[in-house]
Amino acid sequence: MSSNASQKSAPRETKGFIMLRGAMVMISFRDSLFDAANRAGMTPNEFCLLAAAEKLAASGRQFSGVFNSGDLPICGSMMEAADNPTDQRGETSQCQ
Repeated sequence: MSSNASQKSAPRETKGFIMLRGAMVMISFRDSLFDAANRAGMTPNEFCLLAAAEKLAASGRQFSGVFNSGDLPICGSMMEAADNPTDQRGETSQCQ
């Protein structure tokens, strides 16, 4: 048996577009969102999508990742990352 036959890789998940429409929000919310996204080192769209992914994962939904497989933080949250500008993309030092 060749080594290639024993090394089966997991099937690759394809990527798809998500078309979100603009929404009217309060200026103070928009300012807070842009500030938090900037502190987390990402765009407001990325920040919103990752926050939605955290909520979906917390409710028991299962998916491989948001932008890439495995990119959803296992511990910590985007909100914690936004409060700490040295943490990027949800990685916090409080993970056990």
